[in-house]
Amino acid sequence: MWVRSEYSGELAVLTTWLSVLIPWNVTYVSGVAGGALLFVRFPLFQIRYSFGVPIAAGITVTDPLSATAFQRGQALEPVYQLWTVGAAVFAAALVVSAVYYRREAWAESWPVDPVRLLGTLLLGTGVVLAAATYLLLSRGFPGVPIPLGVVFLLLFGGVLLTVDRTA
Repeated sequence: MWVRSEYSGELAVLTTWLSVLIPWNVTYVSGVAGGALLFVRFPLFQIRYSFGVPIAAGITVTDPLSATAFQRGQALEPVYQLWTVGAAVFAAALVVSAVYYRREAWAESWPVDPVRLLGTLLLGTGVVLAAATYLLLSRGFPGVPIPLGVVFLLLFGGVLLTVDRTA
């Protein structure tokens, strides 16, 4: 692969941390009470921008658990439940990457390769959030969700799983 073995650990940590900053889903919804909403969903939180909507003015930041609780009993509840699962898998990846960064020699002695572990966790997060995006489309959420971060999570996970660690 194009990544040298001696840099694969740094790549694993960097891609995991970079994934925090890439929204897994961006959705613009117009025609809501005379205004519009923009949902920018990151793996661990959501930012909702309201434009011209009197009952939901401004910017709102929500975590996956609160968003799931808000959707309880609604058609979109499974979407938010999947997002919560994806956030938990991603949080595990963040913990592993922080440990790997701080104690590289110890992490390299684990029975499982930390680079492959992070690749698996990022790929798993991408798959779960792709399923959540599909449910957003199929459950009638207005607007078209753009799975920007899902593509990156799948790509990062795939790259980390294919890195040659033998050298």
